[in-house]
Amino acid sequence: MSVLLIEAFYGGSHKQLMDLLQEELQEDCVLCTLPAKKWHWKARTAALYFMQTVPASTKYRILFASSVLNLAELAALRPDLGKLKKVLYFHENQLAYPVQKCQERDFQYGYNQILSCLVADVVVFNSAFNMESFLTSIGKFMKLIPDHRPKDLEKIIRPKCQVLYFPVRFPDVSRFMPEHKLAHLEKVIGAKRNEDGYQSEDLSGQQKSRALMKNSKAQCESGLCEAQPGLYTTQHEGLPSPLTAPARSNQSEASESTNPCQEDDKQHLTFNLSNILSGQDYQQRPLHVAWPHRWEHDKDPETFFKVLLKLKEKDLPFHVSVLGEAFTEIPDIFSEAKKALGSSVLHWGYLPSKDDYFQALCTADVVISTAKHEFFGVAITSPWWVVIIFPCTKAVPS
Repeated sequence: MSVLLIEAFYGGSHKQLMDLLQEELQEDCVLCTLPAKKWHWKARTAALYFMQTVPASTKYRILFASSVLNLAELAALRPDLGKLKKVLYFHENQLAYPVQKCQERDFQYGYNQILSCLVADVVVFNSAFNMESFLTSIGKFMKLIPDHRPKDLEKIIRPKCQVLYFPVRFPDVSRFMPEHKLAHLEKVIGAKRNEDGYQSEDLSGQQKSRALMKNSKAQCESGLCEAQPGLYTTQHEGLPSPLTAPARSNQSEASESTNPCQEDDKQHLTFNLSNILSGQDYQQRPLHVAWPHRWEHDKDPETFFKVLLKLKEKDLPFHVSVLGEAFTEIPDIFSEAKKALGSSVLHWGYLPSKDDYFQALCTADVVISTAKHEFFGVAITSPWWVVIIFPCTKAVPS
């Protein structure tokens, strides 16, 4: 119980990271969380909540928290926690995070993160771009203060900073892979297998894929595959499967992520599973495009749908899977696009099941990101399918 894990926004990649750490640390940690809803309020008030709810213990040695938490406030409110070695992890930073055109950047969120860095002993970022965009923006950001501005904060914070890529794992998704994709995968990484002295001539396509992924997983057993982002994706950006989409009723936070555009209208197009996996349908059916992201403005859904609607206007055949979790405020473009795309829609919305998520991604032909601000892109970090990032966006690979 020497490690205290605190997550003020326990959902998506934030939840995934904490769950992985808890699994690795097992009984040597305590996890304290708040649900992944109303992010802005969590950033403002989480420290006060954790002051009252984090159990006191003389066994704590390390405090690990994401940058949603105002670490400076918590350290002041709980002096016993302030004495620990404090590690702050940045999934994103509020100095570079894109704001909607109708809004101004809220100074408080970025200011809180700067204060947290000053209090922390170690500051960890999930990519070099995330780190540099934060550090190099501090000076300009502090100029927003009308007078008596603090100086040299970047010089104070930078020595504490390091990059640690998001920890990922490689589940076996071969059962979801069509045969033609397995064959292509075997061809692409066959040279690597030969270098490792791995013999698999007598195996079937799916058996080869399982063996290759098992070998890859063994090389990344630590979960920190820095050079090889993998398939352990954020489940909050899941989707319904075209083959199995039963209603999930007992979700603890269904009311908070209810989406009027995600009603169970039974309009999902379905295919014969055996034909999909064998590749028989792939010569006849349209291109299947997937967009597996949060339904929020920073993912720039407007650009994505604008392109698809152009294809629709030209009568070019395609199917689209619009995946990901929706929260309380949903951009209007989603309801408008769903109506305009009509029969081209194959999947629409969130499904908690990882198997359904993997299956839908594995059967897609192209995965697209239009994100204006992408530090790691956990939902699409995969070597098994094509990823396209529109050049007009500011998405930056890790």
